[in-house]
Amino acid sequence: MESPLVVGVDGSDPSLTALDWAVDEAVRHGLPLRIVHASLWERYEGVVPTWATDRPSGQVLAENIVGTAAERARRRAPDLPLTTAVLAEDASTALLREGQAGATLVVGSRGRGEFADLLLGSVSFLVAARAPCPVVVVRGDRHALEARHGRVLLGVGEHDVDSPAVRFAFREAAARDAELDVVSTWRRPVHEPIDNPLLSGNRAIHLAEHSSESLDKALEAAATEHPRVRLRRATIEGPAHRVLTERSAAADLLVVGARRRDGLVGLELGRVAHRALHHARCPVAVVPQRRLESPEGES
Repeated sequence: MESPLVVGVDGSDPSLTALDWAVDEAVRHGLPLRIVHASLWERYEGVVPTWATDRPSGQVLAENIVGTAAERARRRAPDLPLTTAVLAEDASTALLREGQAGATLVVGSRGRGEFADLLLGSVSFLVAARAPCPVVVVRGDRHALEARHGRVLLGVGEHDVDSPAVRFAFREAAARDAELDVVSTWRRPVHEPIDNPLLSGNRAIHLAEHSSESLDKALEAAATEHPRVRLRRATIEGPAHRVLTERSAAADLLVVGARRRDGLVGLELGRVAHRALHHARCPVAVVPQRRLESPEGES
């Protein structure tokens, strides 16, 4: 059976926006949709005895949230296969477990009851940091949410040769018939002054050329598999987290990688993914990368 696209819902506006995005994404990739809501109503209302006829009010609310979400999804895509689940546990634990069998996890930028001025909710951040599958945090304006830009943005680091993030971005661009905007950044060494004549000449050229070569290596295999994907390559001087956040304003999806580290639980998001999740102006896909033996590098 094909792995479903899993979306977490809690009845909040951000989660409904995530649901709509997930429906469109599932249709785009021909995947079944699984709608999940998790709530700890039993912790606050007590476990219902087997002889009881009335369900806890929290459970009723949870079932109503999922039922309403399923109805909304069916109106948006009547032929989309979907399943639902109401789970009596905390949202993070439930979504992380669902992600073990899911193709992708989709969550809203904030959850029910969280302050409106929060840039990112705690559940969304935790799921993005620890899920074993790609996680999309849905955020951004209507143009991005409705895929009007026709562009997928991918940040590539020196360790991203044929990486899961690269392959994910190519699949997204192919499914959307969108341009793939691939960015690799380079930085001037902090110990060398910016007015150093060697750095401003040959040294700067060398850094830019190395970044370009690394970018070509990272894309070669996936580009061969997806020859119809329109590519835009860019090597830019500057911090990757800032460059990608700024370019996200003209993208429908930003794809970044997150690497597992030996001896650490979950994912090490790094500055790029962390800033993207909080400040990007379009949905952000965080894709788990291969395990590294050392903490060097970041995509």
